[in-house]
Amino acid sequence: MPSTTVVVVTWRGRDHITACLDALARQRPHRALVLDNASDDGTAELIAAHPSAPRTVRLARNRGYAGALAAVLPLIDTEYTAWLNDDAVPADGWLASLEDALGATPDAAAATSALLLADGSTQSVGVALTADGHGADLVLAGREVFGFCGGAALLRTRVLKANGGVPAGFFCYYEDTDTAWRLRLAGHRVVPVGRARVRHRHGASTDPGSRRFHRWNERNRLLMLIRCAPARVAVTQLARFAALTAVLPTRRGPKPGNFRLPLRLRVLAEVVVRLPVTLVQRIVIGRRAKVSRAAVWRDWAGR
Repeated sequence: MPSTTVVVVTWRGRDHITACLDALARQRPHRALVLDNASDDGTAELIAAHPSAPRTVRLARNRGYAGALAAVLPLIDTEYTAWLNDDAVPADGWLASLEDALGATPDAAAATSALLLADGSTQSVGVALTADGHGADLVLAGREVFGFCGGAALLRTRVLKANGGVPAGFFCYYEDTDTAWRLRLAGHRVVPVGRARVRHRHGASTDPGSRRFHRWNERNRLLMLIRCAPARVAVTQLARFAALTAVLPTRRGPKPGNFRLPLRLRVLAEVVVRLPVTLVQRIVIGRRAKVSRAAVWRDWAGR
C-alpha cells in the first residue's frame, strides 16, 4: 500500500490544476485525492478527464483550504498525508524526498518543501515564528524551521489526527502555522527538505493583498495565538491589535491594506464572536501538550 495520500485542494483551478496533476502522476506511488471546493469553472470536468484518475471529493460549498483539509482528513488511512496547492507543480522526486526525510527522522511529524516562485526565486523553505507571533516564510536554507508552508508539505497522519487535525474554521491562511504550533507542543519536530522542490504560482486561487486576504491573515493569527501561545502573548497581541485599530482614525496618509479601519473592526468582531469556542480549544490543546507553551515560545519566537 502506498505510504502517502496527497491531498490537492482546488477552487476554480481550471487554469492550473492540470499541471499539478501531471507532475503528481510522476511521483513515487501514492494515493491522490482531489478536494474540489464547489468549483463552477469547469475544474471538475478537467479532474474527471485526467489520465491519472485521482479520487475526487466535491464539496457542496467552498470551505476554504483549511475547511477542505479538515473535511477530508477522516478519509485518510495512509501513514502520511501530503498537502499540495492546486497551483503547485512538484519536481520529480518531490514526494520521495519528503517521505525519506520523515522516515529518517522519527521525532519529526512534518516535513516542508522548498517552494519556488515562477521567476525562480524562493518563496519558502519553512516558516519562522516572529517575535510578535506571526508566521513568516523563510527564504534562506540551512537553518531549523518552526513550521511548514501548507502549500506543499508532508505530515504523519496519526500524529496530525491525534493533535486536533486542521482548524477548519480558519478557512484560509495560518492553518499550517497553527498546526505546526500544536505539533511542537506535542513534542514533535518539523524538518525542511530542500531537495523537495515545488514551483508555485502564488496567489493563483486567492489574491494576496486583497481585503479577504488581510482579513483571514489578521483574524487567524490572533485565533492561533489564543489557541496555542502563552496567555500573556495572546493577551498582549490582541490588546495591541485593538489599540492600533483605535488610533487609526487619527492617522493621516495612505495606509497598508491590513490597516484599514473597517477591516480591522471586522477582524476584532470575528475574534470576539469565536472567543468562547477558541478558549475551549485552547484548554483541549493544553491538555494534550507535552511541552509547555512558554518553552515553545522561548525556543522559537523571534529566532
